[in-house]
Amino acid sequence: MRIDSLGFRTDLMLLSLHGSEVEDRGDHLVVRSPSNPGFWWGNFLLLREPPAPGACGRWERAFASEFPAAGYSAFGVDGTCGNVAGYQEFTAAGYEVEASAVMTATAVHEPAHPNREATYRALDLTDAGDRESAIALRLANSPHREPTGHRQFLGRSMDSMAALQEAGTGAWFGAFLAERMVSGMGLFSDGSGLARFQSVDTHPDFRGRGLAETLVHHVSTYGFTTLAATTLVMVADPDYHAIRIYRSLGFVSTELQVQLEREPLAGAPASIR
Repeated sequence: MRIDSLGFRTDLMLLSLHGSEVEDRGDHLVVRSPSNPGFWWGNFLLLREPPAPGACGRWERAFASEFPAAGYSAFGVDGTCGNVAGYQEFTAAGYEVEASAVMTATAVHEPAHPNREATYRALDLTDAGDRESAIALRLANSPHREPTGHRQFLGRSMDSMAALQEAGTGAWFGAFLAERMVSGMGLFSDGSGLARFQSVDTHPDFRGRGLAETLVHHVSTYGFTTLAATTLVMVADPDYHAIRIYRSLGFVSTELQVQLEREPLAGAPASIR
Protein backbone atom coordinates (compact mmCIF):
# COMPACT_ATOMS: atom_id res chain seq x y z
CA MET A 1 0.00 0.00 0.00
CA ARG A 2 1.49 3.34 -1.05
CA ILE A 3 1.37 6.02 1.66
CA ASP A 4 0.76 9.58 0.48
CA SER A 5 0.85 11.24 3.89
CA LEU A 6 4.29 12.56 4.82
CA GLY A 7 3.15 12.55 8.43
CA PHE A 8 2.39 8.85 8.41
CA ARG A 9 5.44 8.03 6.29
CA THR A 10 7.69 9.59 8.91
CA ASP A 11 5.64 8.02 11.72
CA LEU A 12 6.31 4.62 10.18
CA MET A 13 9.94 5.54 9.55
CA LEU A 14 10.45 6.16 13.26
CA LEU A 15 8.42 3.15 14.34
CA SER A 16 10.42 0.92 12.01
CA LEU A 17 13.65 2.28 13.50
CA HIS A 18 12.26 1.32 16.90
CA GLY A 19 11.61 -2.24 15.69
CA SER A 20 7.88 -1.99 15.05
CA GLU A 21 6.24 -4.27 12.51
CA VAL A 22 4.12 -3.12 9.54
CA GLU A 23 1.87 -5.58 7.72
CA ASP A 24 0.13 -4.67 4.45
CA ARG A 25 -3.50 -5.81 4.21
CA GLY A 26 -4.18 -4.09 0.89
CA ASP A 27 -6.71 -1.50 2.05
CA HIS A 28 -4.93 -0.86 5.35
CA LEU A 29 -1.70 -1.38 7.23
CA VAL A 30 -1.41 -3.06 10.62
CA VAL A 31 1.24 -1.28 12.70
CA ARG A 32 2.44 -3.24 15.72
CA SER A 33 5.04 -2.45 18.39
CA PRO A 34 5.70 -5.65 20.37
CA SER A 35 8.12 -3.87 22.70
CA ASN A 36 5.52 -1.25 23.63
CA PRO A 37 2.07 -2.85 23.32
CA GLY A 38 0.28 -0.13 25.29
CA PHE A 39 1.35 2.70 22.96
CA TRP A 40 -1.70 3.73 20.93
CA TRP A 41 0.19 5.18 17.97
CA GLY A 42 2.61 2.30 17.88
CA ASN A 43 -0.27 -0.17 17.59
CA PHE A 44 -2.92 1.01 15.17
CA LEU A 45 -4.49 0.54 11.74
CA LEU A 46 -3.62 2.92 8.91
CA LEU A 47 -6.48 3.05 6.42
CA ARG A 48 -5.75 3.63 2.74
CA GLU A 49 -8.71 6.03 2.40
CA PRO A 50 -11.50 7.50 4.51
CA PRO A 51 -13.91 4.79 5.67
CA ALA A 52 -17.10 4.37 3.68
CA PRO A 53 -20.45 5.20 5.31
CA GLY A 54 -21.51 2.38 7.61
CA ALA A 55 -17.97 0.97 7.90
CA CYS A 56 -17.28 1.90 11.52
CA GLY A 57 -18.27 -1.54 12.83
CA ARG A 58 -16.18 -3.31 10.22
CA TRP A 59 -13.05 -1.36 11.15
CA GLU A 60 -13.65 -1.82 14.86
CA ARG A 61 -13.85 -5.57 14.34
CA ALA A 62 -10.65 -5.48 12.27
CA PHE A 63 -8.87 -3.56 15.03
CA ALA A 64 -10.15 -5.90 17.75
CA SER A 65 -8.99 -8.89 15.72
CA GLU A 66 -5.45 -7.51 15.47
CA PHE A 67 -5.27 -6.08 19.01
CA PRO A 68 -7.70 -8.09 21.14
CA ALA A 69 -6.23 -6.89 24.46
CA ALA A 70 -5.96 -3.20 23.57
CA GLY A 71 -9.21 -1.79 24.93
CA TYR A 72 -8.68 1.46 23.00
CA SER A 73 -9.11 1.89 19.23
CA ALA A 74 -6.84 3.94 16.96
CA PHE A 75 -7.00 4.52 13.21
CA GLY A 76 -4.92 6.68 10.92
CA VAL A 77 -6.32 7.74 7.55
CA ASP A 78 -3.87 8.22 4.70
CA GLY A 79 -4.11 11.42 2.69
CA THR A 80 -2.91 15.00 2.73
CA CYS A 81 -5.99 17.24 2.84
CA GLY A 82 -7.03 16.48 6.42
CA ASN A 83 -10.76 16.57 5.77
CA VAL A 84 -12.47 15.59 9.04
CA ALA A 85 -16.00 15.75 7.63
CA GLY A 86 -17.85 12.49 7.16
CA TYR A 87 -16.78 10.81 10.41
CA GLN A 88 -20.12 11.26 12.20
CA GLU A 89 -20.49 7.51 12.68
CA PHE A 90 -17.15 7.41 14.48
CA THR A 91 -17.79 10.49 16.62
CA ALA A 92 -21.17 9.04 17.61
CA ALA A 93 -19.31 5.91 18.73
CA GLY A 94 -17.06 7.98 21.00
CA TYR A 95 -14.07 8.68 18.78
CA GLU A 96 -12.04 11.86 18.70
CA VAL A 97 -11.21 12.87 15.13
CA GLU A 98 -8.14 15.09 14.83
CA ALA A 99 -6.31 16.74 11.94
CA SER A 100 -2.71 17.67 12.77
CA ALA A 101 -0.56 20.04 10.74
CA VAL A 102 2.41 18.43 9.01
CA MET A 103 5.12 21.08 8.68
CA THR A 104 8.35 20.89 6.70
CA ALA A 105 11.52 22.91 6.32
CA THR A 106 14.36 22.62 3.81
CA ALA A 107 16.23 25.45 5.55
CA VAL A 108 15.80 27.40 8.78
CA HIS A 109 16.82 30.83 10.00
CA GLU A 110 17.75 32.02 13.46
CA PRO A 111 14.96 33.10 15.81
CA ALA A 112 14.28 36.81 16.02
CA HIS A 113 14.84 36.78 19.78
CA PRO A 114 17.06 33.81 20.67
CA ASN A 115 17.49 32.83 24.30
CA ARG A 116 21.19 33.09 25.11
CA GLU A 117 20.87 32.25 28.81
CA ALA A 118 20.39 28.52 28.38
CA THR A 119 22.86 25.81 27.43
CA TYR A 120 21.76 23.71 24.45
CA ARG A 121 23.16 20.22 23.99
CA ALA A 122 22.45 16.63 23.03
CA LEU A 123 21.57 14.36 25.93
CA ASP A 124 23.31 11.12 26.76
CA LEU A 125 20.29 8.89 27.29
CA THR A 126 22.49 6.17 28.77
CA ASP A 127 23.28 8.59 31.61
CA ALA A 128 20.79 8.31 34.49
CA GLY A 129 20.72 12.07 35.06
CA ASP A 130 20.05 13.00 31.45
CA ARG A 131 17.47 10.23 31.08
CA GLU A 132 15.60 11.35 34.20
CA SER A 133 15.73 14.99 33.07
CA ALA A 134 14.06 14.09 29.77
CA ILE A 135 11.39 12.02 31.51
CA ALA A 136 10.70 14.68 34.17
CA LEU A 137 10.15 17.34 31.49
CA ARG A 138 7.68 15.20 29.59
CA LEU A 139 5.84 14.37 32.83
CA ALA A 140 5.56 18.09 33.60
CA ASN A 141 3.81 18.55 30.25
CA SER A 142 1.29 15.74 30.84
CA PRO A 143 -0.15 16.49 34.30
CA HIS A 144 -3.45 14.77 33.57
CA ARG A 145 -1.94 11.38 32.70
CA GLU A 146 -1.86 8.57 35.23
CA PRO A 147 1.69 9.15 36.56
CA THR A 148 2.89 5.61 37.27
CA GLY A 149 1.89 4.12 33.93
CA HIS A 150 2.97 7.20 32.01
CA ARG A 151 6.41 7.19 33.67
CA GLN A 152 6.83 3.53 32.70
CA PHE A 153 5.87 4.36 29.13
CA LEU A 154 8.30 7.28 29.00
CA GLY A 155 11.06 5.09 30.42
CA ARG A 156 10.54 2.53 27.65
CA SER A 157 10.41 5.33 25.10
CA MET A 158 13.70 6.81 26.31
CA ASP A 159 15.34 3.38 26.28
CA SER A 160 14.30 3.05 22.64
CA MET A 161 15.52 6.56 21.83
CA ALA A 162 18.84 5.77 23.50
CA ALA A 163 19.28 2.78 21.19
CA LEU A 164 18.58 4.96 18.14
CA GLN A 165 21.02 7.57 19.38
CA GLU A 166 23.68 4.90 19.90
CA ALA A 167 23.07 3.73 16.33
CA GLY A 168 23.66 7.24 15.01
CA THR A 169 20.16 7.80 13.64
CA GLY A 170 19.44 10.89 15.72
CA ALA A 171 19.58 12.41 19.18
CA TRP A 172 17.55 13.88 22.03
CA PHE A 173 18.34 17.47 22.96
CA GLY A 174 17.72 19.74 25.90
CA ALA A 175 17.90 23.38 26.89
CA PHE A 176 19.30 23.78 30.40
CA LEU A 177 19.07 26.65 32.86
CA ALA A 178 21.19 26.21 35.99
CA GLU A 179 21.55 22.51 35.07
CA ARG A 180 17.76 22.05 34.91
CA MET A 181 16.32 20.78 31.62
CA VAL A 182 13.53 23.21 30.73
CA SER A 183 12.97 22.43 27.04
CA GLY A 184 13.59 19.29 25.00
CA MET A 185 12.95 17.37 21.80
CA GLY A 186 14.31 14.62 19.60
CA LEU A 187 15.19 14.43 15.91
CA PHE A 188 15.71 11.15 14.06
CA SER A 189 16.23 9.96 10.49
CA ASP A 190 16.63 6.70 8.59
CA GLY A 191 19.08 8.27 6.15
CA SER A 192 16.47 8.82 3.42
CA GLY A 193 16.77 12.60 3.58
CA LEU A 194 13.78 12.99 5.92
CA ALA A 195 14.25 13.75 9.62
CA ARG A 196 11.32 13.84 12.05
CA PHE A 197 11.02 15.82 15.26
CA GLN A 198 9.70 14.11 18.38
CA SER A 199 8.02 15.54 21.50
CA VAL A 200 8.82 19.24 21.45
CA ASP A 201 8.33 20.25 25.11
CA THR A 202 8.99 23.29 27.26
CA HIS A 203 8.32 23.27 30.99
CA PRO A 204 5.16 25.28 31.78
CA ASP A 205 7.12 27.54 34.15
CA PHE A 206 9.64 28.53 31.47
CA ARG A 207 7.48 29.27 28.44
CA GLY A 208 7.62 32.57 26.59
CA ARG A 209 11.41 32.94 26.93
CA GLY A 210 12.44 31.85 23.44
CA LEU A 211 13.78 28.51 24.66
CA ALA A 212 11.83 26.27 22.31
CA GLU A 213 12.50 28.30 19.18
CA THR A 214 16.21 28.56 20.00
CA LEU A 215 16.40 24.81 20.64
CA VAL A 216 14.41 23.96 17.47
CA HIS A 217 16.90 26.05 15.47
CA HIS A 218 19.83 24.30 17.18
CA VAL A 219 18.37 20.85 16.53
CA SER A 220 17.43 21.74 12.93
CA THR A 221 21.04 22.69 12.24
CA TYR A 222 22.08 19.30 13.61
CA GLY A 223 19.55 17.65 11.28
CA PHE A 224 20.87 19.37 8.16
CA THR A 225 24.53 18.82 9.03
CA THR A 226 25.07 15.68 11.11
CA LEU A 227 22.05 13.74 9.82
CA ALA A 228 22.43 15.11 6.26
CA ALA A 229 18.67 15.60 6.07
CA THR A 230 17.20 17.59 3.19
CA THR A 231 13.72 17.95 4.72
CA LEU A 232 12.77 18.30 8.38
CA VAL A 233 9.28 17.21 9.40
CA MET A 234 7.31 18.50 12.38
CA VAL A 235 3.73 17.47 13.26
CA ALA A 236 1.79 19.95 15.40
CA ASP A 237 -1.66 20.89 16.60
CA PRO A 238 -2.78 23.56 14.11
CA ASP A 239 -4.57 25.47 16.89
CA TYR A 240 -1.71 25.41 19.43
CA HIS A 241 0.34 28.57 19.92
CA ALA A 242 3.67 26.75 19.36
CA ILE A 243 2.93 26.42 15.66
CA ARG A 244 3.82 30.12 15.33
CA ILE A 245 7.29 29.32 16.63
CA TYR A 246 7.89 26.76 13.89
CA ARG A 247 6.63 29.12 11.20
CA SER A 248 8.89 31.91 12.45
CA LEU A 249 11.90 29.64 11.87
CA GLY A 250 10.94 28.71 8.31
CA PHE A 251 8.66 25.69 8.68
CA VAL A 252 5.59 25.69 6.45
CA SER A 253 2.38 23.67 6.70
CA THR A 254 2.29 21.23 3.79
CA GLU A 255 -0.56 18.86 4.67
CA LEU A 256 -2.93 17.65 7.39
CA GLN A 257 -2.82 14.23 9.03
CA VAL A 258 -6.06 12.58 10.22
CA GLN A 259 -6.23 10.31 13.26
CA LEU A 260 -9.20 8.69 15.01
CA GLU A 261 -8.91 7.45 18.57
CA ARG A 262 -11.23 6.21 21.29
CA GLU A 263 -10.34 5.96 24.96
CA PRO A 264 -10.18 2.50 26.55
CA LEU A 265 -13.54 1.15 27.61
CA ALA A 266 -14.28 0.78 31.31
CA GLY A 267 -12.23 -2.03 32.79
CA ALA A 268 -9.80 -2.19 29.83
CA PRO A 269 -6.04 -2.20 30.47
CA ALA A 270 -4.34 1.19 30.59
CA SER A 271 -2.82 2.37 27.32
CA ILE A 272 -0.67 5.33 26.31
CA ARG A 273 -1.17 7.71 23.43
